Amino acid sequence: MHLARDIAGSAMPETPSQPETEVLCLMGSTVLIASRAMHEVLRLTRKAARSDAAVLITGETGVGKELVARAVHDGSLRRARPWVDVNCAALPDHLIESELFGYEKGAFSGAGTCKPGLFELAHSGSLFLDEIGELDPRAQVKLLRVLDGAPYYRLGGTRKVIVDTRVIAATNANLEAAVRRGAFRSDLYYRLGQLQITVPPLRERRDEIELLARFFLERACADLRLSPSAVMLLRDHDWPGNVRELRNCMIRAAAMAEDGVIDLRHLGPVGVPVAGVQAARQGTIEGLERELIHSTVAQTGGNQQRAAELLGISRRTLYRKLRAYEQETVGIS
Repeated sequence: MHLARDIAGSAMPETPSQPETEVLCLMGSTVLIASRAMHEVLRLTRKAARSDAAVLITGETGVGKELVARAVHDGSLRRARPWVDVNCAALPDHLIESELFGYEKGAFSGAGTCKPGLFELAHSGSLFLDEIGELDPRAQVKLLRVLDGAPYYRLGGTRKVIVDTRVIAATNANLEAAVRRGAFRSDLYYRLGQLQITVPPLRERRDEIELLARFFLERACADLRLSPSAVMLLRDHDWPGNVRELRNCMIRAAAMAEDGVIDLRHLGPVGVPVAGVQAARQGTIEGLERELIHSTVAQTGGNQQRAAELLGISRRTLYRKLRAYEQETVGIS
C-alpha cells in the first residue's frame, strides 16, 4: 500500500532504492513499515507467525516490540484464540508465580477463591511476556518446564494443569549479558529464543523519522505542518524513547502549535530539548537520555508517573534510572 498522498501531502516518487511503505493495523494502532530494516522485521514476523515455536523479541524501549508480538499472533493459526499479555516488570516478585500459574483457595493469606493463571487463560492462544528479563528466578524454573510441555500445579493445588499456550516474550535488556552474570537462566534463554526478532532503534532508520512524524502529527491535527527547521531537528535527534517518544512529541507539539506550523519553539520545551540535541552531537546517547529524563521530570513538576508516561517507559524503569543518576552524582561529589 502506498502512503504517498495521505502522509506527506503530495505524491512521493518511487525509486528502486526506496522500499514500498506498508500500513498495518494492530491492536487499534496503525503501524508504518517504510525502511529496509523494518521490512526485514516484518519478513521475520511473518515467518514466525507460520511457526508455533516460542519467539523472543528484543529491542530498546519504545520500538514497538508488543506490536510485533501481536503481529505474530494475528498472523498465526491461533489468531482467533485468546491473546493474553503481562508486563513482568510491573508485577511484584511475590506475585509473578501466582499470576502466571494461578492458585487454589487457601493457598496463601487472602486467597479466598481459586484463580486460573495467565497460562490457563491463554490456553490454545498466545501469552505475551513483556520485559521477560525481570522475571523472578523461581518463576524462570517453572516457566522453562511449562515451555517444555510439562504439566504444572497451581499454587496450593493438587491437580496438574496442562496447557497448549504459545509464548512470545520481549525484552529491552541484554539477556546474553544477564545469562553471563547468572541473573537469567541460559536454558530458558535458549528455549525462549527458538525464533528471535530484533527491532532496530529509530536512530538506525532515520529515513522513517519524517514520515512517522508527519503521520503522528496528522492524527493529532490534520491542519498542522512541520517547518523545515523542525524536520531537521527531528532527523538530528537520536530518540532514546524511539517511536513512542516521537509519537508523544508530536502529540505535545500539536497541542502547543500556533498558526498551523510546528517549529523549534514547539519541539524544544516539550520533549526534544535543543540543548539535548547539541549535547548528543558532543557526547553520548546516555547523556542525551539523562537530559531528556531530567527535563521531562521537571516539566511534570516532579510527577514521576506522568513523566514515565510521556517518556514511554514504566515508572519502575524511571525510578531506577533516577536512582542511578543520583548515586553517580553522589559518587562524583
